[in-house]
Amino acid sequence: MALKRIFSIIILLSGIFILSLPAEAQKVRKVVIDAGHGGHDSGAVGKTAKEKDLALAIALKTGNYIKENLKDVEVIYTRKTDVFVELFRRARIANEAKADLFISIHCNANPSTTPFGSETYVMGLHKSEANLAVAQLENKAILLEEDYHVQYEGFDPKSPEGYIFFSMLQNAYLDQSLNLASQVQKHIKETVSMYNRGVKQAGFLVLYKTTMPSILVETGFISNQHDEKILISEEGQNKFALSIYRAVKDYKLAVEKGKADTGAETAEVIDTSNAEPGSMVDNVYHNPDSESVEVKTDDQKPVFRVQFYMSDSKLSPEAREFKGLKDVSSYRHQGKYKYTIGNETTPENAQKLIKELAAKGFKDSFVVAFRNGERITIDEARRLLKN
Repeated sequence: MALKRIFSIIILLSGIFILSLPAEAQKVRKVVIDAGHGGHDSGAVGKTAKEKDLALAIALKTGNYIKENLKDVEVIYTRKTDVFVELFRRARIANEAKADLFISIHCNANPSTTPFGSETYVMGLHKSEANLAVAQLENKAILLEEDYHVQYEGFDPKSPEGYIFFSMLQNAYLDQSLNLASQVQKHIKETVSMYNRGVKQAGFLVLYKTTMPSILVETGFISNQHDEKILISEEGQNKFALSIYRAVKDYKLAVEKGKADTGAETAEVIDTSNAEPGSMVDNVYHNPDSESVEVKTDDQKPVFRVQFYMSDSKLSPEAREFKGLKDVSSYRHQGKYKYTIGNETTPENAQKLIKELAAKGFKDSFVVAFRNGERITIDEARRLLKN
C-alpha cells in the first residue's frame, strides 16, 4: 500500500508537470515511431505470426513513407531490429529527441477469435473492461524488465486497482492526440478497409510519460484469422503504414496551418460505447467555427472551462440531463450543442472540476479554452497567459 501511495503522488506530480510545460509553436519536425515489444518480448502470438515482428515491419514501412514524402520531418525509431526496449525508455527516446509526435504500433489480441478491426488509443482512464484488458495486455511487457517495481514506482500491470491512478493524469496534449488518432482510424478504414473500432482511452505505460501528442495504434487482431491474414501480408503492412503516414501528413498540415479537418468522419470515430447518452469526447483541438457561446470573458485573457456533454438540440441550463450542475454554458460546433461548466483563469483550476463531473457520471469531461467567446487551443491559451 505504501508503494501505491508513493506511485499515486508521483503520477499526480507528473500530471501537474505535464500541464505546466510551456507551449511552443506547433510544428511537426520530428516523429518517433515505436514498434511494440521486441526481443524476448514477443507480444501477442497468432497462428502464424508474432506481434513484435508485425509491429516492426509496419513501423519501418511507416517511417519510410514519412521520410520519402515529408522531407522536413525527421523519423526516429525506438527500435529498428528485433531487440527488447523497456517501455519507459521508449518514452525517454521521444522526450530527449524533443519529438513532435509519438506513434506506438501494435497488434491487438483477444482470448476469443471473434473480435476484429483496428482501434487507436490515447492516454487516459479506461471506460470499459475491454479497454482495460488491452492496456493490461500491452503493459505486461514491464514484467520482462529488470527492477520494474522500482522503475514504475510499484505499479502492478495485472492489478485493475492500479489503473485508477491514471485518472490523476491530465494530458496537456489530449486534444492533439485525439485528433491524430482520429486521422489514423479514418485512413485505416479507407485504405486497409479494416473495421473501425474507434478512438479510445486507457492507461498505457508507454504513453504516460511522453511530453508530446502520443497515440498507440492497435492495427488489427492477431487472434482473428481474417485480420492476421492482412497483417502478415506485404500488401496489408504497406497499407497500414500508408494509412499512418497519411494521418501524420494530414495532422501536420492542419496544425501548421492553424486549422484541422472538421469532417464528420473524424468525429464519428470517438469511442462512445460506454458514455452517458448524449455525451461524447470532443476530438477537435483547433479553433472551431463556434456559435452562441455563453462564456464570460474579457477582451484579452482566456478562460478555461470543462466540457462534459453534447446534444443535437439546445438544452436549458436547468435541464435534467445536467443532473443539477450549476453554471452550465453552451456553444455550438459542427451542428452540435456542447456544454461546459466553470469559468477559470488557469487550466489547472478547471481540471479540479473534472472530479465533480465524474461523481455525477460525466466521465468523458475535459478542459477547453475560450477567448472573446470563441474556443481556442489550450496551447494558444497558455501563450496568451504568458503575455
